[in-house]
Formats: sequence, C-alpha cells, structure tokens
Amino acid sequence: VRLRTDGGIKTGRDVIVAALLGADEYGFGTASLVSMGCDMARQCHLNTCPTGIATQRADLIEKKFHGEVEWIVNYFTFVAEEVRELLAELGYRRLDEIIGRVDILQPKGLPEGHRGRLLNFEAILADVDPARIVPRKNLLERNVRPQPSADEKVLEQVAPALERGEAVRVETTIRNSDLTAGARIAGEVALRYKLEGLPEDTIEVHYKGSAGQSFGAWCTNGMRLILEGEANDYVGKGMCGGEIIVRVPANAEFLPHENVIIGNTVLYGATGGKLFVAGRAGERFAVRNSGAIAVVEGVGDHGCEYMTQGLVVVLGSTGRNFAAGMSWGNAYVLDQDGSFAGKLNPELVRIDRVEASDAAGLRGLIEEHVHKTGSPWGSEILSRWDEFLPLFWKVSPITVPLDVTGHTVHKHHEEEEEEPAGTKA
Repeated sequence: VRLRTDGGIKTGRDVIVAALLGADEYGFGTASLVSMGCDMARQCHLNTCPTGIATQRADLIEKKFHGEVEWIVNYFTFVAEEVRELLAELGYRRLDEIIGRVDILQPKGLPEGHRGRLLNFEAILADVDPARIVPRKNLLERNVRPQPSADEKVLEQVAPALERGEAVRVETTIRNSDLTAGARIAGEVALRYKLEGLPEDTIEVHYKGSAGQSFGAWCTNGMRLILEGEANDYVGKGMCGGEIIVRVPANAEFLPHENVIIGNTVLYGATGGKLFVAGRAGERFAVRNSGAIAVVEGVGDHGCEYMTQGLVVVLGSTGRNFAAGMSWGNAYVLDQDGSFAGKLNPELVRIDRVEASDAAGLRGLIEEHVHKTGSPWGSEILSRWDEFLPLFWKVSPITVPLDVTGHTVHKHHEEEEEEPAGTKA
C-alpha cells in the first residue's frame, strides 16, 4: 500500500518526521491555501470568502482574489529546500532512504514535572523489522487486480462516443470492489471535450450489482449511469453534469422507499448534473452540494449540510440537523409525520409550505424521478398529489444581507431615510 499522511503538515521538518514514521506521500491543505491568500476566516460555507477563494460569487472572485500560482510554487520550493537541508544533516540524499526509519526519531527531552513526560512513544517508535528484510516503503505502482475494474470493462465499448461523439449503450455488472465506477469515462470525456462534455445521453452505461465507493464520481455532461442494485458511500462525488440513476432490481422483495440503497456523503462537492434514487440514502446527503439536482426517498442525519447551490427533493423522512450550514440552494422535504421542523437546523435556513408557483416545478421533478427510476413511492405521491402537496416543506436560505466577512449588515439608526421627491426646499 501507499501510505499517505496529512493534517497540519506545513514545513519541511513535518515532511521529514512523517517520512521517518513511514509515510510515502504527504498532503498539504491549510498551508497551501494560506500561500495563495487565504486568511482563515473560517466561513467557506457562507459563500462570502473575504479573499475570493471559497466562493462562487463572481464579484468576490474578481475583486478579492489576487493569488498567483507562482506563490504556491514558491511555498513548496521552500518546503523542498528545507527537506533537502535536513536530509543532508542526517546524512541522506533522497527522501526514500529514510521512509520508515523510526530508529532515527527520539522523543524530545522535557523538564521534570512536564505533562508531556507522561506520554509513551514506545509503540510508535518501535522498529518492527530491525533486520531490514521487509520493504519500508511502497514499491509497486499500483495493486494488480485479479479482474478488470468496472471502467476497464466498458472503456473500449464507449470508444465510439469518445472519439466520434456517437451514442452508445452498454450493459455490465458491478461489484463492491469496483471503486469510482464511471470516473475514468468522465476523465476521458473531459480530456477531449473539456467542461462542455458531450451532448445529452451520448454515453449510457447500465450496471447491475453492488457498486463500491464513489460510484459516478465526477460524472460529466453526456453521461448517464444507471445502477440497478445498491451503492456504497460518495455516490456522485464531484459530479458536474450528466445523470446518475439508482434503483432496485425489479424482483426486489422490499419497499425501496423504506430501505437504504446508497451510502453516506452523496453528491459531495457536486457542481451540476442530476441524481435520482428510488430508495433512501445515508447520512450527509448532498453535503457541500454546489449545483446538482437530486431526488431521493429519505435521508439520514445532516442532510444538505453546507450546501451552497442546487436543488434537493426528499420524498420521505430525514435525520436530525438537516440543512446545517446550508447557505444557498433549496430543498423540498415530504413531512408525513410532522416531525421535520424539530430536525431542521434553523441557523441559516427557514421552512415554508410550497407555494403554487413552486408546485409545478416540484411535481415535474417527481415525474422525472418516476419516469427514470420506476419508483413505486413516487407514483403513489403523484396519484395522490392533492393530498401530499400540503405535506411538503420548502427549505430556503434566510435572506439576511451579509458582508464579505460573513457578518450581518445592520442599518444604522442615525441614517436618515430618503425624502420623497418634491419635498426638498
């Protein structure tokens, strides 16, 4: 395996220590953001980033963001220089030579009575292979799988679509060991056609079975992925277009809307596309959704968390803390037992009954959901529409003006109101 570590790594010394503990790769997050201008305002979810980084607002991006890619390059150059200097002090030429060399690390000496002296590092600094028989770093480029992945099975079949834009339809099976199914197809589309992708419905892949994590990740325009079965976490992660449809097999002996058929953290960071799920989802459904449209028949805790754009329709119950940190977009939730208000996080959103102007659009999405998934529950709702419509809540952001720091804008009392025209002397 390739061991990767992250979390607070900022300097060359941090990299050296991580390598000595056995890391092959090193993740940088906060420090690289700061190097390009982030001031750690910690309001990324409010869409009001004062440096124009974590926002979709064009006015903030254009007026506030002044970062240059050279700043990041400069930062990592300094990190690499410090790594080189420390390696030289230790008597080594390459980082690979010290990976897993815990024998070089020593606990820092602390004065008597210091609480840090209570910590025991023996397990962390134990040399598991003093004879140096087993490799201490990753030596294989990747694991050799005994069977081709889900994408490897279909890439050749979708080649006419990728090369000539011809419409293709593919049927295949999938297992829970098949991760990020559809991602390589999306990558090939993006490589050739950039963000615009292909025309609608150019590539349709019909999977049967249980999908592993990140099914449909980075799905893009021109793709339709249909899964007949169930899926693990991160369905539609980062999707920017296309469609993902998840439904149970026709011979399923259970009611889909009463059972979970996809996992947690669905649509994480999605910016576009549509997802239709004839069944329930796990926790953190549509977390950080930034533009996707989704219909699902129930969700767990923290639904629509940190959502900044898009539209979610929940045809069933939700868990607690719904819409926490949701700063934009809308959600419609069917509340049959009257418990939804107690599960909502009202800090940034409010709930209202669905008005006539929104009812047609909501019904249209449910009709599309039924058409594409064959959902029995969706059909039931449509057949009794007049009965179900009053049970829906619309969740929308509170329209409180915020400045670029995320604080509420208050009007000063001493500010005089504008006088009506013609009243001035």
